[in-house]
Amino acid sequence: MIEFEVKNMTCGHCVETITRVVKETAPKASVRIDLSQHLVRIDGESDVDAIQRAIRQVGYTPMLKQ
Repeated sequence: MIEFEVKNMTCGHCVETITRVVKETAPKASVRIDLSQHLVRIDGESDVDAIQRAIRQVGYTPMLKQ
């Protein structure tokens, strides 16, 4: 599982946008978002760098959680 903290994710539109770009980047991945904790969790095969780059390109600041 990959987990990002995205502090500037604040609303439903943010969730929809991030979900869309993650699914475009990693179509087979499962995306779960906890808006209240600003967490994006991704299960399945995926390229961490590509996903992080895609989220940044739509205006958010994903920080990889260890």
